[in-house]
Amino acid sequence: MRAKVLLVGLLMLSASLAGCFKEDPPPSPLEEPPLPDGFFLTGPDGENLSLTLYQPLNLSFVFSSVGEDGAEPSIGVTSSGCIFFIAFEKVMRSCDHGQSWEDVSGWMCAFQTNDPWGWVDPVTDRIFNVQMQGLETSWICYSDDDGLTWVGNPHDSGTTPINDHIKLATGPWTSSGYGIGGQFTQAYYETAVYYCYNKLIGIFCFTSFDGGATFETGGLIFGLATTNGGLHGAITSAPDGTVYVTPRVATPTVIVSHDNGLTWFDRSMGEDVGTPNPRKNSEVATDTESNAYHIWTGADEGVYMSRSTNSGETWEQTSIRISPSAVISTVFPQIDAGDPGRIAITYLGSENASELNQSDIDGEPWDGNAHYAPANVSYYLYITYSLNALDPEPVFHTVRVSPDPVQVGSICLNSGDCRDIGGSNRNLLDFNDLHIDHEGRVYVAFADGCTDSCATDNNSTPEDSRSRLGSVYFLGSGPSLFESVGDLAEFEEE
Repeated sequence: MRAKVLLVGLLMLSASLAGCFKEDPPPSPLEEPPLPDGFFLTGPDGENLSLTLYQPLNLSFVFSSVGEDGAEPSIGVTSSGCIFFIAFEKVMRSCDHGQSWEDVSGWMCAFQTNDPWGWVDPVTDRIFNVQMQGLETSWICYSDDDGLTWVGNPHDSGTTPINDHIKLATGPWTSSGYGIGGQFTQAYYETAVYYCYNKLIGIFCFTSFDGGATFETGGLIFGLATTNGGLHGAITSAPDGTVYVTPRVATPTVIVSHDNGLTWFDRSMGEDVGTPNPRKNSEVATDTESNAYHIWTGADEGVYMSRSTNSGETWEQTSIRISPSAVISTVFPQIDAGDPGRIAITYLGSENASELNQSDIDGEPWDGNAHYAPANVSYYLYITYSLNALDPEPVFHTVRVSPDPVQVGSICLNSGDCRDIGGSNRNLLDFNDLHIDHEGRVYVAFADGCTDSCATDNNSTPEDSRSRLGSVYFLGSGPSLFESVGDLAEFEEE
């Protein structure tokens, strides 16, 4: 009996002390440290990813001012490391990693133009400077010695006048169509040269067999796209010879050729988000295995992508969002690719989410369309990387690169429908550019509309943002888009 009383007493004592000796509750989970301001790590829906599961890339970028007006710029880098920035009538060259720039246009190719275009052939290093003279003819100039000397020829592919929105690119010959073994038995130049422009009735594309000296073969490839004619984006050619041209249409579409431009077919995609009008320049990039990545600004004003792994025959119909959801307005998306899944994209964007509750410049509720942006919206330059863009759930690493706005207020996206607010808001024109060099380093060309006091004042207005300074950002340190290269380091000062 005494033993039982003792046992009960011990149980009662232990029960009375249970609250004193029980384990402390587990600590509340620590909040994830935020990324630095201007850095984003997102999934295929544009939403943030957990930093405990994903690590952001270590990306840094270097700025260079070209020192000349540079709206609608093109950029390319030869194997010597010289950067070529082409806009308006000038070809600007830097052979010291952007520390200095010089005009190497030469007298033969220095013409006033409305639609300049530049291209560096990654195979032959031939530099093309395409200049439009009015709407009647074009000058296609090229250099094989890093811009020291130029050869030029005035023509517009032997067609009737009124050519506009000119584009040029190069790519491999195929074994069919205009390629070797196809309709023609020989190619005069190592690569095929493609030249496209729009007329009032559609998009015309031509193929050159002599490196761009003449364009005798080609014609209409796509009918009237919009009431503005056959406006289109850049030409892209894959390693397997597939050629892509993107028309301006409401549903994202790509025009494709497998035979060096002899025949063309079109494929649509992205019906889930569509393309808002006015838009002129979606773009396709292809990687070293000829996978294709088509990007555009969707109806919710974010940057979207569709992928093709069979040379443009079929495309995903469910779009992937590249830009972070925090970026509520985007324009001028451009893309390039290295090895499979390794891509880089640039665009102008705004995070002024509070302005979505305000009226646009027409007095209507603003929906994020840059063409109608309120006066207090600021646009910055963004660069996005993905090293697994072919995965079902790709990861996107985005950096707001410019420390101050590139544009304050609206950006005119339609040459026939601009708003004059203290000077035309069409100062940036239609597009920027992005390309990689031979080691997979990314280079971005853009026009900066907000310079000097506009960039430093906290109360800058659209009237202050009417510049178009030619500018470049390139990767300082971070991963190459070619996997075998690994991480790239900053250039040493010369």
